[in-house]
Amino acid sequence: MDTYFTIIENFITTWGYLAVAVGMALESACFPVPSEIVLPFAGFLVYQGKLTFLEAVTAGLIGGMVGSISAYTVGRLGGRPFILKHRRRLLFFIHEKDLSRADRWVARYGDHAAFWARFLPIVRTFISLPLGMAKMPFGRFVAYSLVGSIPWTVALVWAGRELGENWSEIAVYGDWVNLGLIVLLVVLVVYFGRKLRRVSRSDRNVGEE
Repeated sequence: MDTYFTIIENFITTWGYLAVAVGMALESACFPVPSEIVLPFAGFLVYQGKLTFLEAVTAGLIGGMVGSISAYTVGRLGGRPFILKHRRRLLFFIHEKDLSRADRWVARYGDHAAFWARFLPIVRTFISLPLGMAKMPFGRFVAYSLVGSIPWTVALVWAGRELGENWSEIAVYGDWVNLGLIVLLVVLVVYFGRKLRRVSRSDRNVGEE
């Protein structure tokens, strides 16, 4: 793992934003390049003043979307038989059990899986393939995927910046970061949902008067 860390660190240190984008594109296209390493290290470089926060986040989002769209396209055009038959030639690191797990998420949550899966280890790496196979409308896929990627990307870059020299601890506690983000999002959805209902009721009451 230390060697893996070093390779990614050197790549991002040398190529900056481009390397952040490439790393996130690879993860989203089913390659084993964890965002829990790429994004926090980008945040560490922000801490050092070598990158800027906004541009690091933007690079991560762009890369993630490029990889997600690539995997979605392969899933939509090729389907499961094509992917499993040619996965080695396509350089996809895909296991049947991982794809099945992503399939279950799509079956359970439908289009919303494109959003929620971005917070889950392994599932977020493969989710675009079954969404493509299910022929989810492309515009909706892009919208859900982008909105789901924003909190995760911002949080990891921010955490890497705040932890500074200790940025690598995020890779150890990545699951807790996932859980914390999901809880926060649920709280925000409930909070704003209640506010919208109150506003709606208030408007109806005014109209009745």
